Amino acid sequence: MVCAASPNVASVVIWARSQDTVFEINSSHTNARYLPGVTIPVGVHATADIAGLVATSDIVVMAVPSHGFREILSGVAAAGLDPTTPIVSLAKGLEAGTQMRMSEIAAEVCPGNPFAVLTGPNLAGEIAAGQPTASVVAARDADVAAKVRDAFSAPMFRVYVNDDVIGCELAGVVKNVIAVAVGMAEGFGLGHNSRAALITRGLAEMTRLGTSIGGHSETFAGLAGMGDLIATCYSSQSRNNSVGRRLGRGEKIADITSSMSMVAEGVKSAVSVLGLALANGVEMPVVQQVVNVCEHGETFSVPDALTALLKRSVGSE
Repeated sequence: MVCAASPNVASVVIWARSQDTVFEINSSHTNARYLPGVTIPVGVHATADIAGLVATSDIVVMAVPSHGFREILSGVAAAGLDPTTPIVSLAKGLEAGTQMRMSEIAAEVCPGNPFAVLTGPNLAGEIAAGQPTASVVAARDADVAAKVRDAFSAPMFRVYVNDDVIGCELAGVVKNVIAVAVGMAEGFGLGHNSRAALITRGLAEMTRLGTSIGGHSETFAGLAGMGDLIATCYSSQSRNNSVGRRLGRGEKIADITSSMSMVAEGVKSAVSVLGLALANGVEMPVVQQVVNVCEHGETFSVPDALTALLKRSVGSE
């Protein structure tokens, strides 16, 4: 969790559970486990004191997996978060069981605090290496969106604003599930045509679900939708794509996830996405096959998923 995040702010402080991580960041300016080979700028510091961090933060950035979002944000609230301090979510998942987006959790845990989501084709390794990219910050309050945009904007990090919180959050969730499917195709040996078809149909599924719950269709053609989807589906840095490739090569999901130090949100979110789709009467055949492989891998394989998709009746586009 970061209290501020660009050259445009006075300081950046990261909260971490582990004292070892705090010591490493402050003494060596590295985080070898999560960003190997990257030197963290000297203006970035770490702390394990969440109360002290919250008391001095102008912006609180929730850079945590979705399954820990409620717990960590509850700790932030209990530490005395000022009700005027914006909360910015970087999470790209749904809460298991409730199918809630992070903005909905924030509204329960910190009612009244301004909320924004920052999303887009933002692979951490490339950003840390100083490569240019663009992102979008979505908030219902235009002043909040502008404040977050100004805090994050940097020469190599171009930030646009949007008022479609629902669409931007939902796009970030579904693209991870589609990336698992595209990875499966790649691991199974399928080529660019097959993967392009999956990406395109996945974008259609994402748009159908997003608009059914109040998102704007144009959001899914932008950075939060198509932009992030392409980056996640084609990058070797993508954890979701990596999981899919290993599934496509015949590995079991339990073995894959146990070998990873970081979370692949698409695996955790697939069931929730499918549940949300069913509740809203939206068909998501690609997501359905990801659920089948990840949840029923002992009896349902990647070739089974491919067969199921190809046997579906063909409609209009």
